[in-house]
Amino acid sequence: MSIFKINLVICLFVAASGVMAEPVTQEDLNWLNKMVIAARQTNYTGTFIYQSGSHIETSRITHLSDGENEHERLEGLDGERSEIIRRNDQVWCYQGERKVLVAKRDGARSFPALLPEQLSLLQENYVIRQAEEGRVAGFQARGILFQPRDKMRYAHKMWVHNDSGLLLKAVVLDDHGHVIEQYAFTQLSIGGEIDRKWIVKGKPADQSSQDSVSSSHGVHAAHGESGWLVYALPAGFKKITEVSRNLKGNGQPVIHLVYSDGLAGISVFIEKLDDKSGVKQGLHSKGLVQFFTMVMGESLLTVVGEVPPRTVMQVAESVRFGGQKQ
Repeated sequence: MSIFKINLVICLFVAASGVMAEPVTQEDLNWLNKMVIAARQTNYTGTFIYQSGSHIETSRITHLSDGENEHERLEGLDGERSEIIRRNDQVWCYQGERKVLVAKRDGARSFPALLPEQLSLLQENYVIRQAEEGRVAGFQARGILFQPRDKMRYAHKMWVHNDSGLLLKAVVLDDHGHVIEQYAFTQLSIGGEIDRKWIVKGKPADQSSQDSVSSSHGVHAAHGESGWLVYALPAGFKKITEVSRNLKGNGQPVIHLVYSDGLAGISVFIEKLDDKSGVKQGLHSKGLVQFFTMVMGESLLTVVGEVPPRTVMQVAESVRFGGQKQ
């Protein structure tokens, strides 16, 4: 799955089994706060890799904070042009030269801003421990492990710059200690002079081109309670948002429920199903992300999550409308 598609759906990361580590201290908790602040306030530009199985992508990221506004530019360096430009929670997404999608960021986080603003969920759902120090992109880094308290989520391991607190590398591992995916800077400049020409009132320079589309064109989102409920969420997952989106432009809304435990995300999509003949039901995987699709009466249910297969299946099988199985 492309890093840009992942950024538009949901986001990631993890810890190693069998690693000797000391219990978390107040100093470690202070480092977590430092990581959150650094990702938001530090000026930096660099190149990082994203690896999932044999798939590797290279991206360049530039982040600037002027005290009032936060600006970020993420460019794919492989294949067709892919670019995301953000000003605070406003996002412009480019795919090739064809169009610009203007949208609101819906709570998703991306590397290196992986940690949530509220860290309490992390301590509820993960045992946080020190890990070995390392060297990433020429910088000395402190290691932190996030070991899950159950088998319904993955482990996370992160390396943090000793001076700034910026996240330099993050990996996700399964319960056998195998790497599922990872992000890592290969080149990084922190502070100093950074090219700001791409910031034009928070918009891409060509945002006014005739191919631009607004978020209200073909993609409508309305917040509210749909009546759909999930009865078997893993412990620690909290509902982040619920929206009704007209994604296909056919007047049929798609219900989208989003849950998070602080690191991992689960999305539940429900849409009216007119024709069952072409539906491929069952479990599918793309690296870290699991997809489970099933037909429920007159509805099509899809659960997408950065969690083990058993978790998305458990969630899907517990979805009900108003408490009633469809």
